[in-house]
Amino acid sequence: MKRICLVCMGNICRSPMAEFVLRRTLKEHGLDIEVDSAGTGGWHVGEPMDERALATLADGGYDGSTHRARQFDPAWFAERDLVLVMDAENLRAVRRLAPPEADVRLFRSFDPSSPPEAEVPDPYYGGRSGFVDVLAMVEAASEGLARYLADH
Repeated sequence: MKRICLVCMGNICRSPMAEFVLRRTLKEHGLDIEVDSAGTGGWHVGEPMDERALATLADGGYDGSTHRARQFDPAWFAERDLVLVMDAENLRAVRRLAPPEADVRLFRSFDPSSPPEAEVPDPYYGGRSGFVDVLAMVEAASEGLARYLADH
């Protein structure tokens, strides 16, 4: 495993939060794997992370200030070993673009305390507590993924 891409809708909340958490978690486990993120839509391309997501990450000890939103490019499948998606709607969108050999899964499927079909819900239209919940979910999934990768 060399490179992982995390995907949500606009790449300003869930997937960038997961990117910064996963990057640090993999490093803590001694795994040298590149991590990036993107959105299925292009509405926010070039914009920084949502302020609530950024603040929640900062409260958790992560610095997401360098993030700029990008749209997922199907050409990236050739460069990514694993594409992890935040919810079923985006999973369907990414799988429609994917070649048959692409490894595309729900991110929370790596959280051993969650069912395999568990999603990371979009906190965008809610309050700060939704972002706090997302951080807990991506931390659990990141830890589970790091353990999985260390064992495989």
